[in-house]
Amino acid sequence: MSQYRIALDAMGGDRAPEAIVDGALRALRRFPDIDILLAGPRERIEALLNDAGELRRRVEVLPAQQVIGMDESPMLAVRQKKDASMVVAMNAVREGAAGAVVSAGSTGAILACGMFRVGRISGVERPAIGVVLPGIRKNTLLMDSGANVDCQPKYLLQFGLMGSIYMRGVEGVDEPRVGLVNIGVEAEKGNRLVKETYELMSAQKLYHFAGNCEARDIFTGDFDVAVTDGFDGNLILKHTEGLAKALFGMMKEEINRAALPVKIGGALVKPVLSKIKGKLDYNVVGGAPLLGVNGAVVKAHGSSGPEAIENAIAQARRMLEGNVVEKIRDGMSGLRAAEE
Repeated sequence: MSQYRIALDAMGGDRAPEAIVDGALRALRRFPDIDILLAGPRERIEALLNDAGELRRRVEVLPAQQVIGMDESPMLAVRQKKDASMVVAMNAVREGAAGAVVSAGSTGAILACGMFRVGRISGVERPAIGVVLPGIRKNTLLMDSGANVDCQPKYLLQFGLMGSIYMRGVEGVDEPRVGLVNIGVEAEKGNRLVKETYELMSAQKLYHFAGNCEARDIFTGDFDVAVTDGFDGNLILKHTEGLAKALFGMMKEEINRAALPVKIGGALVKPVLSKIKGKLDYNVVGGAPLLGVNGAVVKAHGSSGPEAIENAIAQARRMLEGNVVEKIRDGMSGLRAAEE
């Protein structure tokens, strides 16, 4: 049985380090085939491991005295704070001590750390953040979700490849259908970026390009990967989060002030609504993969509790199990060969 080593930024996020360490211990109980490397102040981390029992032997503490704050310049902080917990965790992947890293820290810092500490896969122009969104029939990976606001067609071409490999290796989709987010399904629709990307995606043979994807199609289950630039992707993501919150809030408000029969009906459907709401809960999803770097990197939500950290570690483990990074390397080699 393979033993996967996963580095964890113990000081990243609003509830660090307690929630991070607790989530790590939960993951260790759940998966006997993982070891955890916790990056953070040794004495503080060791104190939280006092009651770990037999799990303690599968935990290594990586001393790190600095923390990258959410309000710091990501690039500057990554360069100057060489003893920051995030940097130390990323360095463990670069040096081969771990195969994956999980952090609930600053998104910008994770992107900078991933690019300059872990390093880009050869041929990848821009690493991208993918977010799995729930649909009526299946999940869809939104690529990019905010890492690259200004893109060229070749970036989006690569996002499609990386997203397809991720969905095959982590979500178990046999032949992922990749869609290009556009304002219509017709090939002639869209701006210059989308039109040029459409031509590139149509010409390549490394993944299944299924044509243009309107934003509403992301949730119907017609596509497994929805490719867009980080600006539009982040707009879609934030709009989805806001709309879901508003809809559940409006339903609750209307049921509370309705007549008794409606309130009874609301109580009867509450378990179903809770199940739907759970599909949108970041604690269940775990995190968002940063694809295109030389290691499995998962960005957990900044407010992550132990459950979210446990599931983010599970996501990193699935990336290692599915050899996602190695397959992206192979895919990029095929893409370069086709371009030549």
